[in-house]
This record gives sequence, C-alpha cells and structure tokens, in this order.
Amino acid sequence: VQLVESGGGLVQAGGSLRLSCAASGGTLSSYAVGWFRQAPGKEREFVAAIRWSEGSTNYPDSVKGRFTISRDTAANAVYLQMNSLKPEDTAVYYCATSPRWYPTGRWTEYDYWGQGTQVTVSS
Repeated sequence: VQLVESGGGLVQAGGSLRLSCAASGGTLSSYAVGWFRQAPGKEREFVAAIRWSEGSTNYPDSVKGRFTISRDTAANAVYLQMNSLKPEDTAVYYCATSPRWYPTGRWTEYDYWGQGTQVTVSS
C-alpha cells in the first residue's frame, strides 16, 4: 500500500485545515489508519486513528474535540479535519496503516507510512 498525504499549509491560530491521505496499490479495508505528527526535535505523536471496517475512532486528549478523522470507502482515502488550530499543532503530519483490528495509537504498530505534509500554525 502506498500512501500520499496532502492538504497541509500555513494557517493562523484558530483556523482550520483538512488533510487527506490517499491510498494506492491496495485497499485499506483490512487496516486501521492513523495520523501522527512530528515537530523538529520532538518525538512522533499520535493524533488520530480509525478502524476502517466500522469507523470507530481514537484520539489523544491533546486534539480531542478539535480534530476529526473520517474515511471514504469509495475513494480509499482518510481525512483529518483540524479545527481551532494552535501554534503547538505545527508539525509534519503523516498517515499510516496498521494491521491491527483496533485504531491503535502506538506508532510501532503501523507498518506503511506516507511521506508527510507540513502544517504550520502562526500565532
């Protein structure tokens, strides 16, 4: 499976962005799909995950209520709607797939990764 992220950019604090993760070379139907982010000098951080088969989701407290992950089964794509963005949300955002049946937040349980898309939130 190949993953390509898009939708990143520069936005002011309080603004919104919608990231997309398009899959090719395989279906996402057997996977959980997650979003992670990594800022310079910081560890990779879990942002959101979704179980493809029935859409259950998982979020850390840092983004709960602001970010929403969703999927489009026809398009074989996953989206991350990010609202009320803060400067601390600035990072490169990656989507990834996991063979786990649950929407895991552990990046070590993900095996295919995209190249990432930069999100910059100005204050």
